[in-house]
Formats: sequence, structure tokens, C-alpha cells
Amino acid sequence: MKYEIVIYWSDEDASFIAEAPDLPGCFSHGQSYEEAAGNIQEAMALWLDVAREYGDSIPAPKSHALSA
Repeated sequence: MKYEIVIYWSDEDASFIAEAPDLPGCFSHGQSYEEAAGNIQEAMALWLDVAREYGDSIPAPKSHALSA
């Protein structure tokens, strides 16, 4: 499954914030864009592992990538 990832700079946190909107509460951060992107991949894997462990439903990706 492929989920949308949104990464943006936060002045308040002085870091890049990454979130997976289709996975409620799945956020991460990093000092660089690349670090935030890597951290959110780990956070998503953990989110999915915990959902499976507790028998929670796993949402299907809602977003679709745009073609060039």
C-alpha cells in the first residue's frame, strides 16, 4: 500500500514535520527534509504494525499520485 506523505517546515518546532494523513496521528519530524521523509516511513511501518497487533482496521490509501 502506498500512502500520501506531507512534509512541511515548522517555524514553531524548527524542524520539518512529516505526516501520513490517511493514518490518523501518524507524524514524525527531522532536521532535514530527507530525515523527516525517512522518519515518517518508520512511523508508518510502526503504525501499521500496531494496528495489526490490536486488530484495528487499516485504512486504504485515499490519495492518488498525479501523473506528469
